Amino acid sequence: MPDEVLVERRDGVQIITINRPEVKNAVDGNTARQLMAAVDQLDADAELRVGVLTGAGGSFCAGMDLKAWLRGDKPVIPGRGFAGITMTPPRKPLIAAVEGYALAGGFELMLACDLAVVAENSRFGVPEVKRSLVAGGGAAMLLPRRIPSTVALEMLLTGDPIGAERAAALGLVNRVTPVGGALDGALELAATIAANGPLAVAATKEIASKQADWTVTEGWKIQAEIYGPVMASDDAREGAAAFAAKRPPVWRGR
Repeated sequence: MPDEVLVERRDGVQIITINRPEVKNAVDGNTARQLMAAVDQLDADAELRVGVLTGAGGSFCAGMDLKAWLRGDKPVIPGRGFAGITMTPPRKPLIAAVEGYALAGGFELMLACDLAVVAENSRFGVPEVKRSLVAGGGAAMLLPRRIPSTVALEMLLTGDPIGAERAAALGLVNRVTPVGGALDGALELAATIAANGPLAVAATKEIASKQADWTVTEGWKIQAEIYGPVMASDDAREGAAAFAAKRPPVWRGR
């Protein structure tokens, strides 16, 4: 199969690049399977701390490959969602590095990431209704939780896109860079995260991503179950010892 997804390792960071620039990185079934394999590798490899998801050729992702879909080639993995990511994001942090278009399923891929660094020329939207389709890869359900519901409904019901400045004002993205700078900006952010204790980062992401489903009372109990092993780990002791000795910590992931 062609390499429709490129994977690179760089100092504990995995860079995942959708490599279909001729169709603005639209996702077909083969691409979805390769993306799923890449994020599974991110979680399985102890030397990898953070993932960065981006697209080749100046565009992030235009969503589902509609021509492939009409042939019956669907980019949804059962139990995993669109591109094998939207229903089951990786346990480790994943940062979107967006240039150009993040539309439809591409926008939903960005929503599945924990953080987003975007170029000032980026455009974001869910145009499914314009094709009598539904944003079932997460946008219709999750976007109203991320931004004011009236704004989310406007985006979902009109299908009209917004730009990087508006996305930043709404809190949809973390940082805006000059055109061509999204990947470097995402790698800078990834390096900061990768320098932290990997067990603590994973536990913190798990608590933050699941807390909306808990009551406050049960949340105290559940989060203690998640962070308890981290507090008792060798890495926790190393963090305290390194702080006391005024030296950089050496994480072992245990």
